[in-house]
Amino acid sequence: MSFYVLGLTGPSGAGKGVVAARLQDAHGFVWIDTDAVYHELTSSPSPCLDELKAAFGEGVIRDGALCRPALAAIVFAPDAKDKLELLGSITHKHVLTVTHEKVQKARQSGAVGAIIDAPLLFESGADATCTHTLAVLADKQTRLARIMARDGLSKEAAQKRIDAQKPDAYYCERADFIIENYGELQAVQACADAIVKELS
Repeated sequence: MSFYVLGLTGPSGAGKGVVAARLQDAHGFVWIDTDAVYHELTSSPSPCLDELKAAFGEGVIRDGALCRPALAAIVFAPDAKDKLELLGSITHKHVLTVTHEKVQKARQSGAVGAIIDAPLLFESGADATCTHTLAVLADKQTRLARIMARDGLSKEAAQKRIDAQKPDAYYCERADFIIENYGELQAVQACADAIVKELS
């Protein structure tokens, strides 16, 4: 029986979670959320947290855990591309180690496959572990509204996050499959179903 490792990516607010939930609930994939892995690694003392403190200062640590707003203010500031790249160079290796462990557990469990849900799938090199890659895209206004509602951000802060991300063409050039999410749940689910059918 084939075991599929599907790399799921796309810009913030595109709706990756809807696709991942469909693959998990309807098709038996194990959903590995790299944002959740990152949160685990930075919620208590760890080598990852030590490296972040050394790179960005004591101000990004509160009560022994990462203060995300403080870090975001540094890495999403104007002309802070080097800071964002530094953040990636520190966190990717730690997140990938845990992600690989979770993929192996999924394989051993007899699941049909694993989804590596990673906003920075290609930038982190996580796509090298995947048998296939899938990007979810949406127009910028839709993404802006979703980010503001989901994260409680101002329009300006949400726009900064969008501006710091790759354009759609970046994903179209690299991903094996593309789903455009215009907010129609059934249409998005049908696209996910069709991809699973093509894999099998």
